Amino acid sequence: MRHGRRRGTPRPPAPKTIPATAPPGTQPTSSDLTEPDTAGGDVTPDDVTPDDVAPQGGATGGGETGRGETGGGGSSLGRSSAVMAAGTAVSRGLGLVRNMLLVGAVGATGLAADAFDVANKIPNIFFAILAGGVLNAVLVPQIVRAYTQRNPEERIGKLLTLAMTFILAITVLLTLGSSIIIPLYAGDSWSDPQLALAITFGYWCIPQLMFYGLYTLLGQVLNARRQFGPFMWAPVVNNLVSIAGFAVFIAIYGPAATGQVDDLSAWDGPKIALLAGTATAGIALQALVLFVPLYRGGFRWRVAFGFRGIGLRSAGQVAGWTFGAVLLEQLGVLMITRIAAAAPGTALSQGFGPFADAAGSSALITGVVAASPEAYVVAGPAAYSQALMIYLLPHSLVTVSIATALFTGMSAAANARDTAAVRADLSRGLRVIAVFTIFATAVLIVLAHPVTKLLVPTGSPASIVAISQVLVAMSIGLFPLGGMVLMKWVYYAYEDGRSVFLIQFLGTVLLLAAAYGATAVLDARWWVVGIAGAMSLSNILVIILRAAGLRKRLDGLDGARVLRLLVRVLVASLVASGAGWLALQPFGDLYGLSWTRALLVAGCAGLVMLAVYLLLLRIMHVRELDDLARPLMAKIRPGR
Repeated sequence: MRHGRRRGTPRPPAPKTIPATAPPGTQPTSSDLTEPDTAGGDVTPDDVTPDDVAPQGGATGGGETGRGETGGGGSSLGRSSAVMAAGTAVSRGLGLVRNMLLVGAVGATGLAADAFDVANKIPNIFFAILAGGVLNAVLVPQIVRAYTQRNPEERIGKLLTLAMTFILAITVLLTLGSSIIIPLYAGDSWSDPQLALAITFGYWCIPQLMFYGLYTLLGQVLNARRQFGPFMWAPVVNNLVSIAGFAVFIAIYGPAATGQVDDLSAWDGPKIALLAGTATAGIALQALVLFVPLYRGGFRWRVAFGFRGIGLRSAGQVAGWTFGAVLLEQLGVLMITRIAAAAPGTALSQGFGPFADAAGSSALITGVVAASPEAYVVAGPAAYSQALMIYLLPHSLVTVSIATALFTGMSAAANARDTAAVRADLSRGLRVIAVFTIFATAVLIVLAHPVTKLLVPTGSPASIVAISQVLVAMSIGLFPLGGMVLMKWVYYAYEDGRSVFLIQFLGTVLLLAAAYGATAVLDARWWVVGIAGAMSLSNILVIILRAAGLRKRLDGLDGARVLRLLVRVLVASLVASGAGWLALQPFGDLYGLSWTRALLVAGCAGLVMLAVYLLLLRIMHVRELDDLARPLMAKIRPGR
């Protein structure tokens, strides 16, 4: 039984629902649901589908929905859920294939891999800023509200025209400024040929920004019209295009494993265009394909300029604070990208001294590195991105499903000023997420090497080691990440963007201080590992501060119950980790293991860990295990 607000407790202000971001299917961008990109802030991973975000206002709001409305019956909802779940699953699988071919084409470490990673990250970074400051906080809510007003398509036509004109102008400016922006993120440690390659990649990749914006806006129109399936399936198109293009690249130029990928003189115009053009073509088609279901549903986008009657004046202070928080996150992205970009070159200088920069020594150094890669291959931006992809899989596949299931109840309780109900839902969400993510942390730490090989099968043995080391440090922040998401929803439900901004400021300060501290005390080959550790520390600080703030607002957080659950789950995970480590010993040295051996190792040790963990949870009567299974089973068997 839920009790109402305690007598004497100050009544919170009536909240408004803040719509979450709808990130563009396959690249890291801003989101109000999935938090970190490369800096540990409130941004999202590579290969995120629309299923990774909170329900949009159009999905739940009433009013006129247009001819695309599917109705509200249970069977219709079940069919829609099945279509969305299928699209998510297919996109996930194809995304892994896409990533495998990308790594096969340029590698996960090295000059070309880092150059492409930085260039391809730029449109995602700037989309995060646009999404946090303009799209999600201002335009997306107006798209949802338009369908409750007269002449909805006229209003939406003006909104889309205004938004896309603005995004197109920004995209053109950024593309033309590639020679300024890329060096800003790459730092001053890259050679002229590597920097020139990255800048050229940028001319091809930065136009993705326009299509990210188009995808998000059209997706919100589809959601408002209750046409949910296409938004989930569109990223499949992106992945198919990328898979085809990267496969052609490997067929023509050979895989990265041949050792020729870092011969920067071989990167001519057609080679660059095929790799980077493929990435941009996939994003473009992902957006453009959404016109088909919109047209078939009866929607016509009529280009119309004008501010009148589209409701932009209603954007509140939350939008400004949200935008400020996103800017802080992207400042963190900028600074740690520069550190990661400098790591390989600095490590080479530390290893070879002045000889590293001597004229004529390049070929000899390349030969030494090729002969002993385990000693000289160093994680850079590309390796960090690969580790981030693996780290975010548990969060995006499971944690987001649980959080989404709780979102409607928490929003309704907040709007009704039912503080006790919000507190109960938040407590339940934290406990259920902890059951999964703490164990997932144990798995990613103990089985980092075989899991990395499973998910990045085309990586070289040395790059698999480099990625797995980053993954271990990053995984410590997995549970704080899930808690951060739920708590930020509560802040936004009460229109408290200011607290989110101030806490994010402190988190960013700790992130940068710890990251730069790592460069002062660690060898360069460990800098990216240090960045991952700094991100975990930042996540821990943010969840502590957010919890402290919500404890006052909600008159407690059910802290004793949450703490008891955390202790039991932590004990079970530590014991399972020990069992997993013992199960690894018969397999011996894992360096250079094949994909099939990685599957065997991860399968055997993972099953041992899972069995021990589940047994201990049952013995300790952890009932949240059932709560964890319920939304997952509902996703597997929608409508039942």
